[in-house]
Amino acid sequence: MFASQPAQAQLRVDISGVGATQYPIAIADFADNPASQSLAEVIRADLTRSGQFQLINATGAGLNAESTIAYDEWRNRGADYLAYGSVAQTGGQYSISYRLVDSVRQTQLDGVAFAGSEKELRRISHQIADRIYEKITGVRGVFSTRLAYVLQTGNNYELQIADADGQNPQVMLRSRHSIISPAWSPDGKKLAYVSFENDKPVVYVQTLATGHREPLANFKGNNSSPAWAPNGNQLAVVLSRDGISQIYTLNADGSGLRRVMRSPLIDTEPSFMPDGNSLVFVSDRGGAPNIYKVSLGGNDAQRITFNGSYNISPEVSADGTRLVYVTRRNGAFRIATQDMASGSEQLLTTGPDDQSPSFAPNGMQILYSSVQGGRSVLAVTSVDGRVRQTLSSLNGKVREPTWGPFTN
Repeated sequence: MFASQPAQAQLRVDISGVGATQYPIAIADFADNPASQSLAEVIRADLTRSGQFQLINATGAGLNAESTIAYDEWRNRGADYLAYGSVAQTGGQYSISYRLVDSVRQTQLDGVAFAGSEKELRRISHQIADRIYEKITGVRGVFSTRLAYVLQTGNNYELQIADADGQNPQVMLRSRHSIISPAWSPDGKKLAYVSFENDKPVVYVQTLATGHREPLANFKGNNSSPAWAPNGNQLAVVLSRDGISQIYTLNADGSGLRRVMRSPLIDTEPSFMPDGNSLVFVSDRGGAPNIYKVSLGGNDAQRITFNGSYNISPEVSADGTRLVYVTRRNGAFRIATQDMASGSEQLLTTGPDDQSPSFAPNGMQILYSSVQGGRSVLAVTSVDGRVRQTLSSLNGKVREPTWGPFTN
């Protein structure tokens, strides 16, 4: 087992569909340094993946951070917005100045400077794309966030972390035993997961910066399905220590074990509501797997999914308005969302084997695992189902993806 080793295969991104609203934007190559072209390419790729931007050709723009902008010319080209900038290099350090203007209103929307090493240029590119996304849409961008997932190759399992575009994958844990259910801590510094290395499922928590890991739940029987509370001080887990799988909470240091409720049938897959006072979970207490909600006080659980007879893997968006889950319809496993207020459902994917949905921290996209053309892939859909991305791996089976939180 190793901590934070580079992974072999980068992920390839294929995009289909467009958003309901598309903002026309030109991203000019940044001036004054050979590294500047890759900077603009990453920004363009980020905005394109969102499905919410129409890229206008900016070839040969010849702009730097101090250029005077001919607003009418860019508007006539069809660009309502223009991003441009400069890159200066001193030794191994780079200084990046970026600007964003609105060519319709003829105003500057954003201007900021970044500094970093060559290794940090991709991260800075994602940060610029996040700023552009937020300035134009009003919603915080997620291009700087990270994904975690399990990659199985033969009998080998790797817990990997990658950038939101699937690049820069790192191996957090390598094992010949199954790894399942990775879950990000709210500060993005730790992962909880289940490992079978001791011939039974045990919940571990690993600190990403150091690779240090400790068992959090190693009780008699099975220990599974870790989920962090929004404040990071507590987790929910599923334990079979009393015979049947039931939901418990415990503190992040492993103390304070407490059973949430008593059920005659299996309760599993807990996920905290954004307020931290209640959980959604899966139970077959109604005769088939469905999703329920219960307060941590352990009052009677309420069933919240009624469409179809098989609904699992729930997660609630950060604003509490949407539930995402896996539903089985006509033999196909599909990703669905449900409005928490009205109960109205939308099927986002067609299957046949879509699993483990996870909201982006801004609630605009959903990450999931899928089988496409007989291959196991990571996939992303917009919350309205209009835009889809496939992040396909070069080898192995990709499982149980989870989208990391905002970290600054």
